[in-house]
Amino acid sequence: MSDYKEIIYQKQRGGVLITLNRPEALNAITRPMLKEFHDALDQAEADPEIRAVVITGAGRAFSSGFDQAPGSGRRRDIDWPYGIQSGMSAADLMNYWSHDDVNLVRIFEMTKPVIGAVRGWAMGGGCWLALYTHITIAAEDAVFAQPEVRHGSNTTFMWTLLAGFKNALRYGLVGDHIDAKEALRIGLVNKVVPVDDLLEECFGIVERIARVPPETVKINLAISTMGLQMMGLRDALHMDETLSIPAHMMLNEEFRRPLDDARAKEGTKAYLQKRDGPFQPEPFGPRARKKG
Repeated sequence: MSDYKEIIYQKQRGGVLITLNRPEALNAITRPMLKEFHDALDQAEADPEIRAVVITGAGRAFSSGFDQAPGSGRRRDIDWPYGIQSGMSAADLMNYWSHDDVNLVRIFEMTKPVIGAVRGWAMGGGCWLALYTHITIAAEDAVFAQPEVRHGSNTTFMWTLLAGFKNALRYGLVGDHIDAKEALRIGLVNKVVPVDDLLEECFGIVERIARVPPETVKINLAISTMGLQMMGLRDALHMDETLSIPAHMMLNEEFRRPLDDARAKEGTKAYLQKRDGPFQPEPFGPRARKKG
């Protein structure tokens, strides 16, 4: 078994629990974490003792999304008025963003069921990761959102597939927060449970899956996932990747430059406040009320 540093891999109860393990950073996603995560999926896929995979986050969050902190390795120094990162040509930047994704199709195309156990914040790339799991169970404190659209980023067609056209646009165009009950109502999750029951609920499903012949599970999972792909899902998801490039490159100086200046001069907290402050109170979640 690999010696992982940013995830935890624990075989149990007929499955495996893969835990994103950067609780001090709300399990913010880094490139090393992604590499370990995909290695863990490969390991689970190859192990006949594992009948299903459960993905969760350590501590009080599933994942806050891609790491925005200084030193995280993500480029942010932008030359204005062009909106291109310093030292890069437009071609360099296109290549950078075309490779800067979570490769979530890998989760969707697993031949073993993948269950998301989501508590706390599931934001940005963390939200996408949760939605790409085959079955998603949310704790009562879960909050889903794509706040990155507020600084220039793309949504994913998976929101449209799960929540429907109008709900996907309502939340995908502005990055608003939704809580676990709203996520259940619009179809992003299967069930909402108390925080303390989250993993038990997920591994209860794993154990029921393990009572079914593995070949049958594999075939029935393929009927659903491959059927969606034959209907055009893979093409739609590839379109996500293609359109993510102009979404990140075609930055409006009026909107983006003040955010980058705040991050450079005052830090990530000031950057997030400047980006998200105008949208508060959020429609759902812990920031749904105005601060007194």
